[in-house]
Amino acid sequence: MLLAGLCTVDQVQRVAEIPAPGEKVRSLSMDVAAGGPATNAAVTVAALGAGATLLTVAGAHPLAALARADLETHGVDLVDLDPGRPDPPAISAIVVRDSDGERTVVSRNAHASAHSVLSMRSLHARLPHSEDEMPGCVLLDGHHPEVALEVARWAKERAIPVVLDAGSWKPVFPELLPLVDIAACSSLYRGDDPREHGVPVVITTAGPDPVRWSTADGSGAVPVPVTRARDTLGAGDVWHGAFAYAVARDQGDVPGWIGFANEVAAERVRHEGPRSWTAAVAKRGEVLP
Repeated sequence: MLLAGLCTVDQVQRVAEIPAPGEKVRSLSMDVAAGGPATNAAVTVAALGAGATLLTVAGAHPLAALARADLETHGVDLVDLDPGRPDPPAISAIVVRDSDGERTVVSRNAHASAHSVLSMRSLHARLPHSEDEMPGCVLLDGHHPEVALEVARWAKERAIPVVLDAGSWKPVFPELLPLVDIAACSSLYRGDDPREHGVPVVITTAGPDPVRWSTADGSGAVPVPVTRARDTLGAGDVWHGAFAYAVARDQGDVPGWIGFANEVAAERVRHEGPRSWTAAVAKRGEVLP
C-alpha cells in the first residue's frame, strides 16, 4: 500500500489527570514515536501484514531520526521527499489521561514544511513504475497538499482506489476531493460535503458511536465494538489504515470494510502506549477472507 502525508515526532506523557493551566504533574510514563495520520495508518497496514510505503517529509534534523527508527522497527518503508531539509520535523506534545485514555494534542503539523517539498518530478521518480509494484490502495491525509494532489492524480490514472482521511477540512480539499474514491470524515469535519465534489463513497466516524456510510446505491451504519478504552491516541489513524488495508484486499463491501476497521481500532484503544497495540493487531491481518 502507498500512503502519503504527515510524519511528526510524538512525545507522549501518560498522567493520572490532565493538568490545569499553571499546574505541574508527574507523568506515569513517557514515549516517543512517529506520528501523524498517514504515518500511524502506515504502521497499522504494516502490522496487519501488508507492505506499507510512506511518502512524507522528514528531513535531516536529528529529531527526524527518532521517527525513522520507529518506522523501521515497525516495518514501514519511509520515502523522504526532502531528505536534506535542516529544520526539525513537526512535533506533537501529547498528554493521555490514565483513567479513560482520553488525550490532548498540541502540534505544529506540516504548515511550516509544505513549501519545501522537492519537485514533482522528484516525487514521480519515487512512485512505483512496474505493474507488480502497484499498490492495491492509496491513502492520503491532505497534509503536504502538492504531494497529495500528485499522488491522487497518479493513482487515478491507474485506477487505484484513493482513500482520503478527512479528519478536518484543509484548503486543498476542493481540488483533491474530485480525485478521491472514498472520503472518511470524522464527526468534527467541517467543510464541503464530499458528495458535492463527486466522491462516490462517504463515511463518517464518531468515536464509539456507529460509523455511517453512504453511496449512490444506499446508506447505513456499522456499530463499533464496546470496549474499555485505555489509550485513544491515534485510534482514528489506525481505523483509516485498517480500512484502506481492507479496500486494498478488494474483497467484501463498504460495510464489511468498515466493520473490519472498527475491530482493529477497538483493539488499538485497549492498549496503552503508541505502539503496544501492534502485536494484537497483527493477529487480525488474516481476518478478511
